[in-house]
Amino acid sequence: MNSLAIHAGSMFDGFSLSGPATVHVSGGRIVRVDRTGALPDDGSEVIDLGRSACLLPGLIDTHVHLAFDAGPDPVTSLAAASDSDLLAHMRAAARSALLAGITTVRDLGDRGYLSLALVEEMAKHPEQGPEILPAGPPLTTPGGHCHFLGGEVEGAAALRAAVREHHSRGCAVIKIMASGGHMTPDSVPAHASQYGLEDLRVVVDEAHRLGLPVAAHAHGVQAIRDAVEAGVDSLEHVSFLTGDGIASVPDLIDTIVRKGTFVSLTLGLDPSEAVLPPKGMDANTMAAHANAILDTYSNLHKHGANVVIGSDAGIGPFKPHNVLPHGVADLARLGVAPLDALISMTSLAARLCRVEGRKGRITAGADADLLVVNGDVEHDPAAVLDVQAVFRAGIRVC
Repeated sequence: MNSLAIHAGSMFDGFSLSGPATVHVSGGRIVRVDRTGALPDDGSEVIDLGRSACLLPGLIDTHVHLAFDAGPDPVTSLAAASDSDLLAHMRAAARSALLAGITTVRDLGDRGYLSLALVEEMAKHPEQGPEILPAGPPLTTPGGHCHFLGGEVEGAAALRAAVREHHSRGCAVIKIMASGGHMTPDSVPAHASQYGLEDLRVVVDEAHRLGLPVAAHAHGVQAIRDAVEAGVDSLEHVSFLTGDGIASVPDLIDTIVRKGTFVSLTLGLDPSEAVLPPKGMDANTMAAHANAILDTYSNLHKHGANVVIGSDAGIGPFKPHNVLPHGVADLARLGVAPLDALISMTSLAARLCRVEGRKGRITAGADADLLVVNGDVEHDPAAVLDVQAVFRAGIRVC
């Protein structure tokens, strides 16, 4: 079995930054971390990436859609694609994420459980893409948000059965559309609830009984409140929408923090692409909404919420599948230190995704999923974009 020693001038291990380090890899795992930075003389292959290089755990995107093509109309594109064509696109999307240093993704909505086919492929060839933690088709009401993915279900018995089916197929997480959304024509608006508290409790109870976490798509205030009360593991988007705009709800933020519910903030934008307003919303209203949401995100962080970053990659040209690293700069604009942002994308995200210890950290026994960047990750949010190397299961992919 070939051994590899990767050396860099600094290392962020998922929790803190330190000086020169050498990470020893064998069989796809990290076997030893030498914080003296000494180079081995035991015959291991040595990759010395230089004094300006920083070693990081591979990044974790807690919310992607590999089935969406990041084009101007991803819903229409998806509907027109055959399963084989869609799977080919998903492979390319996964590869794009990997080359940016994103070595683990939670796919929170595909069509026909296609992401599970990729999971099988990449178990044999991990160098082809990130580890995928699939949700399969998200649970939604008939005609509800993203119903075209095939997860329409209503009623307690049917919801329990749907959770059991997702579990039996091998899904790693249950996704439920607690509120409406912006991408589905003729469905309920984003601020309106799709499922009430009792339905959410049914899903959470059944998922937790089977050992699966629950991610709730929740834009509306009532949907957020019900999802937290039901005990979901993560809130996706957390926009605090009402029919009149973005609400300030301090007591709900306090409840989120007190219960320890993760908030998966929708951040990370390609700065070269314009963000167009949703249908029916003008640019000024969208800008006001965006600023209000960012204020809410800032308050969640300031109050001590468990903040991770879910890019929602795939939903438009401004959300390519390699966009997550831009989230460091987005958080910096909210007053979050770059290292805290990296914690959100590594060790904390691993805890949410239930891969803690194996992903999101550099330590003996963890998977050898590594990102190497050039620059000062402690002070420069853009440093994470300057990729020098990516390793997936100990295999160098770029």
